Amino acid sequence: MIPCRLPAEVRELLSFSRGFANGPWAGADFSGLTHEQSFGMEEVFPCAIPIAADGCGNFWVVDVTSRSAGWGPIFYACHDPPVIVFQTDDLSRFMEEFLQSGNTPQQGGLHEVHEKHAFRIWSENPGVLNHEAAIQSSDRELKSFAETLDGSFQFIDLRNAKTGDGFSWGRYGPRTVVRRHGETLLFACQKGPEKKSLLSRLFGR
Repeated sequence: MIPCRLPAEVRELLSFSRGFANGPWAGADFSGLTHEQSFGMEEVFPCAIPIAADGCGNFWVVDVTSRSAGWGPIFYACHDPPVIVFQTDDLSRFMEEFLQSGNTPQQGGLHEVHEKHAFRIWSENPGVLNHEAAIQSSDRELKSFAETLDGSFQFIDLRNAKTGDGFSWGRYGPRTVVRRHGETLLFACQKGPEKKSLLSRLFGR
């Protein structure tokens, strides 16, 4: 059950076709029905509609909220590396890039996110704010979010994201705690405990 009325453009699209069974990647299903049992991550996307998969257990998902007026924004949710990448805020643009992948598999927006931006986000961890910076921010929404969490959290603001922006949801291991500020695209990840060196563990330091 989606938390908003089915947008008119999506209703029109689904009345014509659900997607592409034999397209590039692992096909596309704009209704989300094909992959709905395979995608989780409710702490990041409480109502995600997985519309395409790469065949390796990773998905492009629509982030639907009570305020959604269309099928967007669309993110690439990857588990290896464990990152979330902003793809586009427009379904038409996504469809164009999806179809382009069929004609030029090593080019286009989906390929860039899949092969380049996901690994860049994992290696660089860009755009992250520590708790002190977030709680002192002049941005009232970010500050309010930070005040609900402690100093072990880092913050990521994707409210004005462009293609390739994102964050490492599993940076501190598979049990990394991720929080989202309501329906906004403000996220926080909890840093894991610092690992001590072998000598420190042996001598109790």
